[in-house]
Amino acid sequence: MWWFRKKSFSQQVEEGENSMVYQRKNKGVCSRATQVVIEDGIVKDVEILGGCDGNIKGVISLVKGMKVEDAIARLKGITCGGKPTSCPDQLAQALEEAMDQQVQSAS
Repeated sequence: MWWFRKKSFSQQVEEGENSMVYQRKNKGVCSRATQVVIEDGIVKDVEILGGCDGNIKGVISLVKGMKVEDAIARLKGITCGGKPTSCPDQLAQALEEAMDQQVQSAS
């Protein structure tokens, strides 16, 4: 997979009956990829490759334990400098895509 070239996600997480792991390549930001672990609609873990270390750690700390919908509402649309997106916005997009995939899988 493309993100293993320089650094890979440190955790290999198993999906359970009520949990899912979703990985996404980030676009338009310094960070390269995002991995989210969702269990029963709650953000259980997040890992972001690259980006501003302190800011990424802060965002991850804030969203862990939040309902996915609440995290999306808080992060979606945040910009960085002159960019139309940001690492938090990319996280919101990853969470949205993960939830869409979960809904499609259930159908």
